[in-house]
Amino acid sequence: MPISIVVIAGLLLYTFFYLICGRYLAKNIVKVSDKPTPAYRLYDGIDYVPANKYVLFGHHFASIAGAAPIVGPAIGIAWGWGAALLWIWLGNIFIGAVHDYLSLMSSVRYDGHSVHWIAGKVIKQRTRYVFAIFILFALILVVAAFGAVLGKLFVHQPAIPTACLIQTIGAVVLGIMLYKLRIPLSVGTIFAIICLILSVIIGKYYPIKAPYSVWMIIFLLYIVIAASLPVQFLLQPRDYMNAWLLVAGLVLGGISLIFTTAKISFPAFTSFSPIIVAGQPTPFWPVIVLIIACGSLSGFHSLVASGTTSKQLSKEIEGLFIGYGGMLAEGLVSTIVVTSIATYGFSVLSPEQVALLKTDFATNIIKIEKNIGGPIAFFSKSYGTAVNAVFGLSKELIIILASMWVAAFALTTLDTTNRLARYTLTELAEPLEKVSFSISQILTNRWIASLIPAIIGIWFAWSGAWTVIWPAFGGANQMLASIALLTAAAWVVKIQKTKGTMVIIPAMFLWITVTCALIWFLIKAVPTYMHKSHVMAYILGIVMVIMLILNFILIFDYLTTKEKKVESHEF
Repeated sequence: MPISIVVIAGLLLYTFFYLICGRYLAKNIVKVSDKPTPAYRLYDGIDYVPANKYVLFGHHFASIAGAAPIVGPAIGIAWGWGAALLWIWLGNIFIGAVHDYLSLMSSVRYDGHSVHWIAGKVIKQRTRYVFAIFILFALILVVAAFGAVLGKLFVHQPAIPTACLIQTIGAVVLGIMLYKLRIPLSVGTIFAIICLILSVIIGKYYPIKAPYSVWMIIFLLYIVIAASLPVQFLLQPRDYMNAWLLVAGLVLGGISLIFTTAKISFPAFTSFSPIIVAGQPTPFWPVIVLIIACGSLSGFHSLVASGTTSKQLSKEIEGLFIGYGGMLAEGLVSTIVVTSIATYGFSVLSPEQVALLKTDFATNIIKIEKNIGGPIAFFSKSYGTAVNAVFGLSKELIIILASMWVAAFALTTLDTTNRLARYTLTELAEPLEKVSFSISQILTNRWIASLIPAIIGIWFAWSGAWTVIWPAFGGANQMLASIALLTAAAWVVKIQKTKGTMVIIPAMFLWITVTCALIWFLIKAVPTYMHKSHVMAYILGIVMVIMLILNFILIFDYLTTKEKKVESHEF
């Protein structure tokens, strides 16, 4: 099948649902208004700062994306490119985009409070604290994982840290230009694009080489500062630049795949249970939800939407473009990942590797991905080949661009996650004010609250301990999505006074799927790890059991919560 047909079908599908389903949600479920948003009503110059919708889209997308929409689909292709796209498209449209948009807008109606704070209002107060403790654990793990991924990427591709450094300096300058000097956004955009181009070129010729431990120290200092500074100094302008990285990546990749004459060479479907997790046959349902996360749906998105984005939204009407549109854009990225690999994957492999795949694709694809540098390397090489085939651009520069694309989004996710951990720790410390006012004041200080999760997360990354419990994070992330969507459903029914069918049905389907996936992981994957490391299996088993218990507590709270008068913070 020509790859162009698949890419065009994806574009048309996303456009249709944005215009029809998205607008229906905005008009009939959220009921958007022109009332002042928290960014204006609660302006503090640090976290609550209104942003241009394009600048905010850049922040939101870069924060929710990271490396996940590339890694997950590149692994999920083990089921076949058609099976991977089926989950990306259906999950993205019917669950992910609804989840992200409603998490954002419910937070806007509650003064920019987090999704777990809202759960305490519309479900039960106990739900808020149980949810928050779990979220803080998950956020620290994200800091650890993305810190480790970035550290290894910086060591193995020293052109990337140079490019990221130039981009960061350029972002600070752009922030001064936009917020201090008040220059037009069009002029700032030209500066941003030039800075991005220079960062790729300079990175190629002046790489920065440093050991892994040095990058860990730098990351620690960076995320504490970035999470504590006012958002307009670094976060907003840096992520606006990232939005142009997204545009460049999507345009180059999209045009290359639409106008290429190449056909898909990978199988559309391989097996219902290829070898993926822990060397075990991994069933498409329910485990697909743990493998392809952010490209289809992700609970982490609800934390970004209700943590930083809701505090910067200038107008309610812009929430559709940022929340719903941002999730569809991430699905489009994953579509390009799958189609690039499915079309050009064989061309970046050795003849021996190609022969192995043609013999038994489902068994060998994950092993081969590891041998060529992992899912990100597999994508960047396939993507570089696709762009080179149509545009004739230097494959080396395109691979640097693709790697910078991943690194820039991962860096954004890293410091945004630490900012979210600061918010969560601050909320958890609120009850301490009655017990010890001085301890409460210390823990709620934005610098201290940023430092604590950063130290723990970077220590996990530095020591390598994060790898012990990371295999369970996919389940934790998607469990978070199911509970966040149930919270949104409760808000839709109780506060918005509308039928929540299009929210409740996907929420319950997701909860059942994630629960079954966690049980499968506990039964099949954990015993396999036991043969490699008893300590790893022990820790994994404890984490999985705790998550399942938490899962059932939260669903019990949702199902047994009584109808009560719950007021939103609308003004």
